[in-house]
Amino acid sequence: MTATKGRPAVWQAKKTLRRRVWEKRTAYVMIAPFTLIFLTFTLVPVVIAMFFSFTYYNILQPPQWVGWVNYVKLFFNDEIFLTAVKNTLIFAAVTGPVSYGLCFIVAWFVNELTPRVRALMTLLFYAPSLSGTVSIWMIVFSGDSYGYVNAIGMQLGLINTPKQWFSDPALMKTAIIVVVLWSSLGVGFLSFIAGLQNVDRSLYEAAAIDGIKNRYQELWYVTLPSMKGQLLFSAIMSITSSFSIGDIVTQLCGFPSASYAAHTIMNHLSDYGSIRYEMGYACAIATVLFLMMVGTNALVQKLLSKVGG
Repeated sequence: MTATKGRPAVWQAKKTLRRRVWEKRTAYVMIAPFTLIFLTFTLVPVVIAMFFSFTYYNILQPPQWVGWVNYVKLFFNDEIFLTAVKNTLIFAAVTGPVSYGLCFIVAWFVNELTPRVRALMTLLFYAPSLSGTVSIWMIVFSGDSYGYVNAIGMQLGLINTPKQWFSDPALMKTAIIVVVLWSSLGVGFLSFIAGLQNVDRSLYEAAAIDGIKNRYQELWYVTLPSMKGQLLFSAIMSITSSFSIGDIVTQLCGFPSASYAAHTIMNHLSDYGSIRYEMGYACAIATVLFLMMVGTNALVQKLLSKVGG
């Protein structure tokens, strides 16, 4: 009897849903290409990689199901992977938040300038993400006395002999962090500039009437809540870039880096995926990295939800 009474409600809900879809059919048609591309090149590859992570697959032979063997090997038998996890977390913990904060602070100050000066400064701060960083920083951190850092340090008496920034395990991380921070003032910076430009100015007048007394209160209660979309986008980009550091390490420190001092998860993934062709093991590495990014993203979203509170 209850099931019979419930059927009309279900049918009515389905009818309402179909009507709403039909009313907004244009929007669904417009978003369909993006949805198809996202599913094809993002979601489906992630699912396939997760499946292969439970197999032994070397491209030449069909995949063989091995269960959790790859993950057990990763966390209990692969010391280099554990080193890569530690290095990746260090890079992410430093470059992610620092880059995010620098992008916003610089964007905040640049936004206060006149339009012409703002356009020029925006170009100057965005340029590093467009230029080739390797050749520049190979000169800056050159291991001889002609490298700018070594030359300045020796002239100031800070060091006695040239430092091998890209081959000394004790100095590698510092040099890589500097390069990554310099090159990260790009998309996130532009996102913040766009968000600051689109804040409704009337909100500041209303906030002043409500008792907002200084610029910092304006920032917390008006500016940041008005640009949560840009904050989230920049956070996602910062998380992705900080966890995927790999190419810069290879180009500056070689592969592998001395004593694996700057070895990251991306380097480990490239090793097994592009050199050894142990695709099942490489997919397990990629899955772990993906879950680390998802977990960090969830934490950041939770923190951003408290902005303006």
